[in-house]
Amino acid sequence: MSDPDKPDPKPADPDAAKRLRERAERLLARPVVQHDDSVDLADGTRLDYRVRAGFIPVLGSGLGLEASEPQAAVFTTAYLATEDSATPRPVCFAFNGGPGSSSIWLHLGALGPKRVRVNDDGTLPPPPYAVVDNPLTWLEHFDLVFIDPPHTGWSVSASEAARKQQLSVDGDVEALAEVMRGWLAANGRFGAPLYLCGESYGTTRGAALADKMLDGGLAFSGVILVSCAMDLQSLVFTAKNDLPYALFLPAFAATAQYHGTLKGALGASGEAARAAAEAFVQEEYLAALHAGARLSPRAHSRIERRLAELTGLSPGVVAEHHLRISDGTFFTEALRPRGLLVGRLDARATAPMGATRERAMSFDPGIEGVAIPYTAAAMAYHASLGLPTDSRYETMSIATHKAWRWQRGSGEPSGDPAGFTTTSDDLARAMRRNPHLKVLVASGRYDLGTPYSATDWSLAQLDAPPEVLARIVHRYYDAGHMMYTRQADLAQLKSDLAAWLG
Repeated sequence: MSDPDKPDPKPADPDAAKRLRERAERLLARPVVQHDDSVDLADGTRLDYRVRAGFIPVLGSGLGLEASEPQAAVFTTAYLATEDSATPRPVCFAFNGGPGSSSIWLHLGALGPKRVRVNDDGTLPPPPYAVVDNPLTWLEHFDLVFIDPPHTGWSVSASEAARKQQLSVDGDVEALAEVMRGWLAANGRFGAPLYLCGESYGTTRGAALADKMLDGGLAFSGVILVSCAMDLQSLVFTAKNDLPYALFLPAFAATAQYHGTLKGALGASGEAARAAAEAFVQEEYLAALHAGARLSPRAHSRIERRLAELTGLSPGVVAEHHLRISDGTFFTEALRPRGLLVGRLDARATAPMGATRERAMSFDPGIEGVAIPYTAAAMAYHASLGLPTDSRYETMSIATHKAWRWQRGSGEPSGDPAGFTTTSDDLARAMRRNPHLKVLVASGRYDLGTPYSATDWSLAQLDAPPEVLARIVHRYYDAGHMMYTRQADLAQLKSDLAAWLG
């Protein structure tokens, strides 16, 4: 019997499954779009290339579907150098994170031969927004294939069962492994050396894919992890998880120094602030958090004073939060006397608070300076290539993020990543299985989404012997989550990539 006080559930749409299937089939039937162009590289040489953009089918895998029946239509944009080469040119697959983000950030920010020009300091530039040639493109080193996972960009699932599977950690990995295999098959590139580049949640999936692809007989020569998020326990502030309070503190200190709220020697440089915070975490803070109520009043007062000195927060704010400063607290309290919010993805960026001086952020100043320019420029660039602008391109799908199943295996949707998803074990296993796999990690010092010191911790916990871990290189940059939006760091990242490739 139905409850008269509750509305009857909305009946299932009998045609929904049919529409999903037909939409995926229409996309897969679209011809590949090709466009020839060239770019002048930083060394003055010119590189000719071809853009190939189209949809790759994700075929049946573990859903009870026929192996030949597509589960999804996934949009890829490939840049292929047209120069003659006696040896197979390497291929680098790239994607961003979210989950729910398209690949335009790496595509039009750092790797591709076109780039969106934005302000170095993270502020929003005035319109108009457009792409310009990128002389620091990674196309110099390998062909590039940008992947928009299902429900980002124009990519869609072909059934409700496939959608449910693909909106999960493991289902997403399965789908992207099939996309990479399918692209290599369709383009005759199975003999090429393979690389992978992921950013943010793209490092979560990238670490797992390094291991998953080995199961299919495909080995990566290298994996590039930008703004690492392999271990969510190090990033998620929840009750009785003290790890993020310690791991975010060095980035809080660097941010406070940047905005001029630290005094004395701490305020002299970002390096001084970071070093002092790192030493405090190792020598005192972790032990104090572990002690909890057992901490003596004298020690409690000492830790409290030092936290205030390192973060620039008032002693009252530190006392109110019982020695535990979360990211949300820092965003709204660090510059409260100035009436400013501090950015999450780029802590150099700020924005005015409302008249009520809110205690929670309604938007992230650290993403505002890039989201609008990238989205507008991407739409114009897609149109210039003759891509299907008749439907919405999902730059960032909030619905996908909210529906994500974070637990690995058969877990139900959690609504948040409190299950502490980890894929660092996958990366360690891949490095033990593949003795030729090397890893480049890039971190921004003003990233308060995936702080550099949290990445330091995650890499230090990898289950592999020292000779394996020696194949990992970690580099740091003086910007935020998307460090390549700062021109000096874009150039440094390209230089570090070249050195890593050897």
